[in-house]
Amino acid sequence: MPKPGEHKTVQDRILTYAQEIGWTFVPRPEAETRRGFNRSSGNIQEKAQQASLYFDDLLYQKVREFNPHYTEPQGVLISQLSNFPTSIYGNRDFLDYLRNTGKYFYAPENRELDLTLIDYSDLSLTKNVYEVTEEYYIHNGKHGIREDIVFLINGIPILVIECKNATKDEAIALGIDQIRRYHNETPELFVPQMIFTATESIGFSYGVTWNLVRRNLFNWKDEEIGNLEAKIKSFCQPLYLLKLLQNYILFAEKDEALNKYILRQHQTIAVEQVIQRCHDSQRRRGLVWHTQGSGKTFTMIKTAEMLFKAPESNKPTILLMIDRNELEDQLLRNLKSLGLNNVRHANRISTIIELLENDYRGIIVSTIQKFRGMPKNINTRSNIYILIDEAHRTTGGDLGNYLMAGLPNATFVGFTGTPIDQTSYGTGTFKTFGIEDDDGYLHKYSIAESIEDKTTLPLYYNIAPNEMLVPAQVMDEEFLNLAETEGINDIAELNKILDRAVNLKNFLKGDQRVDSVAKYVAGHYTQNVEPLGYKAFLVAVDRPACAKYKQALDRYLPPDYSAVVYTGNNNDTPELKAHHIDGKTEKQLRENFAKFGEYPKILIVTEKLLTGFDAPLLYAMYLDKPMRDHTLLQAIARVNRPYENEDHDMLKPHGFVLDFVGIFDKLERALAFDSKEINAIVKDLKLLKTLFKNKMEEQAPTYLDLIQHNFNDKDVDNIIKNFRDPERRKAFFKAYKELEMLYEIISPDAFLRPYIDPYTTLSSIYNLVRQAYTKRVYVDKAVQRKTDELVQKHIGTTAIAAITDFVEINTQTLEAIQNKPTGATTKVINLIKSIEKTAEDNSDDPFLVAMAERAKSIQDNFENRQTNTQDTLDLLLQEIKYNEQRKKEQAERGFDSLTYFVYQTLEDAGISDPDSVSHQIKQAFIEHPNWRTSEAELRELRQEVTFAIYAEMDDLDQVTAVVDQLFRLLSQAYDL
Repeated sequence: MPKPGEHKTVQDRILTYAQEIGWTFVPRPEAETRRGFNRSSGNIQEKAQQASLYFDDLLYQKVREFNPHYTEPQGVLISQLSNFPTSIYGNRDFLDYLRNTGKYFYAPENRELDLTLIDYSDLSLTKNVYEVTEEYYIHNGKHGIREDIVFLINGIPILVIECKNATKDEAIALGIDQIRRYHNETPELFVPQMIFTATESIGFSYGVTWNLVRRNLFNWKDEEIGNLEAKIKSFCQPLYLLKLLQNYILFAEKDEALNKYILRQHQTIAVEQVIQRCHDSQRRRGLVWHTQGSGKTFTMIKTAEMLFKAPESNKPTILLMIDRNELEDQLLRNLKSLGLNNVRHANRISTIIELLENDYRGIIVSTIQKFRGMPKNINTRSNIYILIDEAHRTTGGDLGNYLMAGLPNATFVGFTGTPIDQTSYGTGTFKTFGIEDDDGYLHKYSIAESIEDKTTLPLYYNIAPNEMLVPAQVMDEEFLNLAETEGINDIAELNKILDRAVNLKNFLKGDQRVDSVAKYVAGHYTQNVEPLGYKAFLVAVDRPACAKYKQALDRYLPPDYSAVVYTGNNNDTPELKAHHIDGKTEKQLRENFAKFGEYPKILIVTEKLLTGFDAPLLYAMYLDKPMRDHTLLQAIARVNRPYENEDHDMLKPHGFVLDFVGIFDKLERALAFDSKEINAIVKDLKLLKTLFKNKMEEQAPTYLDLIQHNFNDKDVDNIIKNFRDPERRKAFFKAYKELEMLYEIISPDAFLRPYIDPYTTLSSIYNLVRQAYTKRVYVDKAVQRKTDELVQKHIGTTAIAAITDFVEINTQTLEAIQNKPTGATTKVINLIKSIEKTAEDNSDDPFLVAMAERAKSIQDNFENRQTNTQDTLDLLLQEIKYNEQRKKEQAERGFDSLTYFVYQTLEDAGISDPDSVSHQIKQAFIEHPNWRTSEAELRELRQEVTFAIYAEMDDLDQVTAVVDQLFRLLSQAYDL
């Protein structure tokens, strides 16, 4: 039974749903006409050569309509919109134009006016033109691509959807890979296009163009899972897309590189609810809890921007309050990237008092500490909006006594990245900000939601050996039992408490213990973390402990493996001054730490970098500092950031904390939050061990039972036969990959000892099946590092050789295959792999390339059980026999592969003198060596080939058909 194709299963449905919500469907032929395709040309490349990215006539019509003073000719407008840099910078500048901040010169008044391209007030969907088309083709002279579905507003393409068949493995990933390829090959297409999605009808991933890193791709959430109609009708709703374009796409610099972001659903909802609360005359408080790592900073600055621009705000004053000086510069840079000019940095108390007394209207960035000593009623206006970061730290004296008294009619909205704790201090945060909402929150995005959305990763912990842990009595008496540690949210306050914990500190910093912990850390890092490619923090109790750990670690690891980062003081001891670094050096350390393969690999810290520092490559935290509640949660959240590195096949599964203090032994006391939140925050590594054990005992035997003869040729053939069915392979690959990830996380560990042999065998089965049924397997990507070492050590590559010991494709192939001591199924796979390898090694031979494609079709029929094993083998051997006959005749005629390919195509078409014409065409190919990469040379080559054939054939239509057939076959052979 034939499987449904991409178009019928997904594409048609999307087009139907789009029309039902206000989009007008433009059939492909009409769209190509409106884009200026040359209908008189032969192939699609030539037709698209001068095509526009836009519906030029409509775009010009709307510009004239929206801009009565615009008088430039249509060509000038299209040229202006087609000359942006083909890069993320061009995309940023084009977004400015889409937001109507582009300019045109109005001569009568000798000034520039804003150029309006889109009317964002179009609530009735009558002012803009909303269109959708399919099979959107572009050819830039070197590459041609065709997008499945494109949405256009006023003739400008802004959204692309790639549709994949739900029956394909990793369908959405394939769609995103396709979009990634489009960026590389036709970047000009992604100057106007701002957003993309990929779907196979069940999942629906979205992101912004020019940012295709996996952690920045998001699943569109709808109440009904798998409902494509609901997803299309919500995400593609014209008014929602207008919102995205106008407000929720932003550019920001990170590590001196420009990045593009889109606000996710929880962010856009929070922004709109905060603005609504600020404009509510009856309520003046609100609390937004968005868990650590979920984009809280961008939510705040977008709220500030939109609140400032909103007419209802009536020229407001907006205070962006943060709790750390080092975040001020970063926040100011991000605000600048949004194009906001009315931004002031109040870095002194006198500055903020002066701005408020003088009734400044704009955005003020400052820290909460600047409000100490502020006079009462310094400004009594009601359209003052105060957005406070890390609100759980600011519920005390500064905020209550000064800020609220100084600005009595202002609206206060707190943002927090940690859940509200159950202490009296935490309850105070609710009273300050959440008192006007029944649930205590204006908007909430919990840790569990964040993990489910893959915005952040789950955290797992393990506890170090008992002899290294702080004695329970000391921990209780000097830390956990102290009332002032409850709900503690400031690391400086934590340090003051720890300074009084004499016995606790003496234990943690004992020379022998520091050496033991350093040795353990070095061993764990090199065995468990470094093989995965990740980095680590060692969190010491104070700065002297940091210095001691650096000295100790250097005994077990090369010195460049680790570095110390803390704030130095002038009166520090020589031991502490040895690790003082200037701002430039620290910045370089941070940047190197965040890069794969760069040193340092371990940062030793105690206060600095435990909040606000974002390094997704950070996987492990070695915790040797007592912490609790907010300080603990903020610290361990450093390791919960997603990380992906496709070049090294890395996808971070979770974050990991190794506890040398024993704080996780009393988890509910250490994290005084709701029990549901605690369970979402961090889990014991023992859970992963239990999961691994269950999978090995319940799932693995099904596959291990396939090995009956110590992995000899009979076992190999049996395995290949067993996994002939693609669905069965898919299930096995999924089960194995889950096991493999667990092994990589847990290993090395004595717990794994009884499972080493069966797991190694299972890994070898996986390797074999991958080699057999995947066209190309990069060995370093087939399995994870530790598993690969295990397989090589215990089994090697003997079994794989049955697949990868290629036979030569020649007259002796039949005999060589028959003499192989393997079963028929293995012979089929080996022969297909051998044909593919031969075609790859001779990629300039179109016959071999075409034969490899036919072999792949034969394999597909074999896997789908449309042909049996012997018939499949016969078809493959027939292909080889035909190729040998071709080679013989080609040699007799003295042709090279390309010329003979042309000759045979002409002969099949009935050309009277194919020999002579082939020689003429061969000369044309020689004179156009870049025909495969140059659109101009390909066009000239087609013309000369046409003339050569026309000399032997009078019917021009027939000549055109022959030329089209020839280049179609060449396109298939060379993957043009």
